[in-house]
Amino acid sequence: MTSNSSAFNTHTKGKLLLTGEYVVLDGATALAIPAKLGQRMEVRPDKQIPAGQLNWTSYDHQGKAWFEASFLPSSLNIINTTDTAVAERLIQLFQSIQKQRPTAWQALPGLNLRMDLEFSRHWGLGTSSTLLAALAQWQNVDPYQLLWDSFGGSAYDIACAIADGPILYRLADATPHSSPTPFKPSFLDQLYLVYSGKKQNSRDGIRHYRERFSATDPAPLIQKIDSLTQAILNSKRLQDFEQSIKEHETLLSEALSLRPVQEQYFSDYWGQIKSLGAWGGDFILVTSNREEAATRKYFQRKGLTEIFPFSEWLLI
Repeated sequence: MTSNSSAFNTHTKGKLLLTGEYVVLDGATALAIPAKLGQRMEVRPDKQIPAGQLNWTSYDHQGKAWFEASFLPSSLNIINTTDTAVAERLIQLFQSIQKQRPTAWQALPGLNLRMDLEFSRHWGLGTSSTLLAALAQWQNVDPYQLLWDSFGGSAYDIACAIADGPILYRLADATPHSSPTPFKPSFLDQLYLVYSGKKQNSRDGIRHYRERFSATDPAPLIQKIDSLTQAILNSKRLQDFEQSIKEHETLLSEALSLRPVQEQYFSDYWGQIKSLGAWGGDFILVTSNREEAATRKYFQRKGLTEIFPFSEWLLI
């Protein structure tokens, strides 16, 4: 455990989920991949700051401060802040840390805490999960419990934040299970990530999923999803991979009563397109058997300019 009186540095990673988060909540096995980009935390004692006070500054990927606050963590008080809602959420996290480790905020020196985000806050790559994982490492508490005490969700993003490569993730009896898995297909250079420009709220999506399936046995759907996760991992050819992700999209489309993103917006596209994470928002996975320039041109004509080669962005 790192002492509160000494400097602390860590880097936690963003996430990408190839199988829908909602079915992960019901026990489906997911293929998830950590991003190379994430969030850095630096905590340093500062004798100019009164004992017991924590000064917090968060910077975006362009180096601009987007949030500042001063706290008294031991009494869970906000001294001042530029955003009350964000500060109150952090107080909730401090309280959860204190619940797990009652001595966490005792004998705290004056501290400066700096968070540096390496990706756009709008991308949905894990602004919250990278923060939670970093806080948990700093204070030596369970990051999964920290998530469930605050934001909620399947916790696959926490597993990604601390992983060094692709994982298979499963939530069984409220217990997270994460194991490394190889994922480096021969067609890797034919996979791309495209930012859809739409931020999907996971909590709203989860609520919609629960409303639809509150009286339905999810087991048949989960079995099919598990089978497709293995098919995706075992794909030797691009065509096999495309068939598996198409079947996956169809299954979730029917389950959620939502049209697949390819059918809605990209019906004339030559490859396959798959929603990621909170189904229907943020990033999409794109396959292409054409040159990168042609692939980029297609999406740019649709007004989507943030296109990234899969392997350049993720820890494979």
